[in-house]
Amino acid sequence: MRHLVAIALLSCLTACSGKEETQEVPVVASADTVRMTAEGNVAGFVADNGTHVWRGLPYAASTAGENRWRAPRPAPSWDGTYEALEFGERCVQKTNRLNASEGIEPGLLIGSEDCLTLNIYAPADAAGKNLPVMLWIHGGANVWGRAASYDGSNLAANENVIIVTVQYRLGPLGWFAHEKIRETAETPADAAANFGTLDLIASLNWVGENIAEFGGNPENITIFGESAGGHDVVTLLASPLAAGLFHRAIVQSGSFDSISLAQAEEDDPRSANKIAAKLGVSTAAELRAIPAGDFLDAYWLEEGFIEAPLIIEDGVVLPSMPLREAFASTDTFNAVPIITGTNRDEMKFFYIADERLVKKLFGIFVVARDQDLYDAASDYSARLWRIRSVDGPAARMAAAGHDKVFAYRFDWDEGGRFLFMNFAKMFGAAHAVEIPFVFNRFRLLGDADKIMFAKKTAASRDTLSRAMGRYWASFAKTGAPSANGTADWPVYTTGGGSLIRFDSVNDGGIEIITGADDLDKILQDLAADQRADQKERCLIAESLYGWVPEIQDQVDQAFSCD
Repeated sequence: MRHLVAIALLSCLTACSGKEETQEVPVVASADTVRMTAEGNVAGFVADNGTHVWRGLPYAASTAGENRWRAPRPAPSWDGTYEALEFGERCVQKTNRLNASEGIEPGLLIGSEDCLTLNIYAPADAAGKNLPVMLWIHGGANVWGRAASYDGSNLAANENVIIVTVQYRLGPLGWFAHEKIRETAETPADAAANFGTLDLIASLNWVGENIAEFGGNPENITIFGESAGGHDVVTLLASPLAAGLFHRAIVQSGSFDSISLAQAEEDDPRSANKIAAKLGVSTAAELRAIPAGDFLDAYWLEEGFIEAPLIIEDGVVLPSMPLREAFASTDTFNAVPIITGTNRDEMKFFYIADERLVKKLFGIFVVARDQDLYDAASDYSARLWRIRSVDGPAARMAAAGHDKVFAYRFDWDEGGRFLFMNFAKMFGAAHAVEIPFVFNRFRLLGDADKIMFAKKTAASRDTLSRAMGRYWASFAKTGAPSANGTADWPVYTTGGGSLIRFDSVNDGGIEIITGADDLDKILQDLAADQRADQKERCLIAESLYGWVPEIQDQVDQAFSCD
């Protein structure tokens, strides 16, 4: 499962860096933050940097009971002033070792089905300003995570934009295709299979209706997200139900993949019908009555993450075609200005937990068994990710006449070192490393952040971070990313394949690179790569089609592997 996080890494990091107990200072409601929403008055608080913050605002009703596997219903109203000081409870999920920084053990059921909340971060003087709005969708394989992990206060203050972070139903509570559920639909949207996507659409409707009260422009909303959050941005781009609800989109290390309705309902080993049979239920009422924990326990876990069919071609929220194909015509996707990009070393986030490639010294420090092989395996899989998420979709949209697509590659790889553990080599520009740079807040690995983001790189990191924030915000403001004093960002074209490369001044800084990648180039380069012998090259090649099965024939033709 491509979006699984490197559990072994986090175990090592906690051991390497030591546990740090951090407790947030209680916040107090401020009269300066009282705003009127459709549900009633809300009050937030003033953050240390002066940003106004509202947490845990409900944008829809609870999805428990009869509302499970239905389109989100309107949030209830209230009397008086709602103090929006605490984050809403996360959506139902199973814990894994990434929860260690919270002091929570793996394998537990946490969260609530009453979880459809969002958080708003606004500059102190935003009221009445009509500022651009940027709505962030968190990652976590669409089965894990929460909006509270992302603090938008620095980005909001630095770039004079409104940041919204949102939660949505996860795993099979968010994506579920079953005939009996469709038969009980009370609205056309209830007959969907992508309920998590419907949540995001509901959040956009709420923002469109209410954000002006917080200083935001409802006619200038950018959606952005990373990993599964980037995948969700892609689904919103392809969803006819989201048309007109947003005006720009940023896909950070996302995916353009989907599965058929038949696969989600019947053909997959984890399909809805097979899970229902495993649980011994056959009606919608019985399915909705199953406790959330019992329902999730019917699925198996991989490294602590539930494996379930996600992003389904349901013909309601998404077209009845492969998601990727929707971008071949501007008639079948919401053709707003788009940024899409990946990180140069995406897969090191995952390979650092692969015992075929790494080992532990003294049971703690993760090192490569063969650094050349480790780097080679990462290079080719990361290049395939780029083809699938950048070059392929961008070229397809450009060929369809959409001339507002921009692409990037993130290359920063200056992580620090702790005894035998070298973050620059083992982590590099891995999956998710760009997030702290976009948010100008260097929090990513919990206690190990002090190693990953060493003091000696603080100045150059901040320079790169502020430049990326300006690019993201200028795109949100105008649909054309730019930043004073840095390289212009050209549109992606079918011939040139221009990308902007983000790196610190220590490694060339921000610059334009050209030349699209493709699978033929990957296979040619791999065949000649002296960092691996023939057996190792075959293992790398097989890992590529293990991730993308449809390329197996092309890979087999290029390599003679037993």
